[in-house]
Amino acid sequence: MEPRIPGMARVPTEAEVAAEAVRRLYGLRYGLTLRPTISGLIVVAALAVLLATLFLPMLQVSGSSMEPTLSDGDIILLVKTDSFETGDLLGFYYQNKLLLKRVIAGPGDIVDIDEEGNVYVNDELLDEPYVTEKSLGESDLSYPYQVPENRYFVLGDNRTTSIDSRSSAVGCIETEQIVGKVILRIWPLKRISIITI
Repeated sequence: MEPRIPGMARVPTEAEVAAEAVRRLYGLRYGLTLRPTISGLIVVAALAVLLATLFLPMLQVSGSSMEPTLSDGDIILLVKTDSFETGDLLGFYYQNKLLLKRVIAGPGDIVDIDEEGNVYVNDELLDEPYVTEKSLGESDLSYPYQVPENRYFVLGDNRTTSIDSRSSAVGCIETEQIVGKVILRIWPLKRISIITI
């Protein structure tokens, strides 16, 4: 054992110096590995948020206006597009809320709905397999009704409860209001499906 001189620090042994060097080298390697990993994860997360916001918004269904096609709590994926056809499901903004409805008619089309809830577009009866109970619902429009330019006439699949283009409060949807077209239900897992007519 080496004698200690009061006031002087103990000199570490070679083994202690080697162990400290290994520990610091390991810490340096760990830091050099961790920084790029964290940076990569941040970039991936930012790209995912950007992609979801700009091209593929995701949202959760709230309410029963689109039953039986979509149920309360379903999570769906939309795609941003400028092309819509009869039967497409749209997400659009109305009074700071995001609503989901089905396109029934486009700009310039003539819509007629009879007392039984049968829907005619340009004098042709629509085949609507997605509707389980036809109903005129809450409508204050005069039929036949012509859809204005740059607008879409939309209805919910649950015609008895849906508030949609049949009501002048909602009216036809302007293209600027549209967020995108529903393409996929991703939740619940047992009901994952591509949304079609």
